[in-house]
Amino acid sequence: MTTENPYIKQYPELMAGKTVLYCHGFASSGQSGTVTRLRTVMPNARVIAPDLPVNPHEAIALLHTICEQEKPNLIIGTSMGGMYTEQLRGFDRICINPALEIAETMKAHGMTGTQQFQNPRQDGVQEFYVDKALVKAYRDVSEQRFQGLTPEDEQRVYGLFGDKDDLVDTMGMFCEHYSQATHFHGEHRMDDRSYMHSVVPVIRWIDDMQEKRERPIIYIGIETLMDGNQKPASSAQKAVRLLIEHYQVYFVAPMSKYATTLSWLEEYINVPAWQHTIFTPRRELLYGDYLIREKRAEARGENTLATVLEYGSDTFKTWEDIIEYFSRLGGQ
Repeated sequence: MTTENPYIKQYPELMAGKTVLYCHGFASSGQSGTVTRLRTVMPNARVIAPDLPVNPHEAIALLHTICEQEKPNLIIGTSMGGMYTEQLRGFDRICINPALEIAETMKAHGMTGTQQFQNPRQDGVQEFYVDKALVKAYRDVSEQRFQGLTPEDEQRVYGLFGDKDDLVDTMGMFCEHYSQATHFHGEHRMDDRSYMHSVVPVIRWIDDMQEKRERPIIYIGIETLMDGNQKPASSAQKAVRLLIEHYQVYFVAPMSKYATTLSWLEEYINVPAWQHTIFTPRRELLYGDYLIREKRAEARGENTLATVLEYGSDTFKTWEDIIEYFSRLGGQ
């Protein structure tokens, strides 16, 4: 089912029956546009989005209480909320542009003095005042980051950082403690496109992991995605977005093209290729269900148990042909 928004799609099965806690950013509320996106995309999930107190000590205490009572299956936090989310140990979490040094961010970007809330709040309050004492409180709370981190908990946290974020830059700090971090195409505040292309794939990976769900595997040869000018082939990006909805998709390239492949995938495929890229000279050794490769004479020697789709052949001349093929399969 598609909403009126051209970028937003609904996935009734995504996190169905589960509880998702959202932690909003500075001067925002539980009525933000991100909350609307979460509830639209995951209509069968229960999304909790409280208005966080301005005082950070009260905010983190409230979040700990909610976590104890609700036992959320997933916590998502943006900016200031990402800073809080990182500290909520024992849960699967996604930190989006986390403001891990929020006191410094507030001072550097004029977030002191009288501030207006960007979204309506349930108490009707429209503005608040940030003084030195409140900035110190934010510093004290933010300095609790990474405390009590365990190896098990380290694997349950994902960090997403906008490559055009001009407000917060904490990816280096984050990566000193967490291995699951990547850039997405976007600014500090996510829009519909960056949310769908960057956050939703990670939510799907977490949901699959929690359910121990195994999707059919598709390997895509990197050569099939590029045109003669090293730009995305027609409908290639569209195909990837559709395929990851039902399949576990991996991108395959030879080791000789390691650096150029990573750079190309980061630019044109982005988050769906993160941790889903394989470099090998022996594609026939890959264990999976489908292999999409370019039609060429030397490929005939690649004997594989996977069903082979030869891109450029009479049957699969274009990516639209491949999209049609998999649409008929219905995720099988």
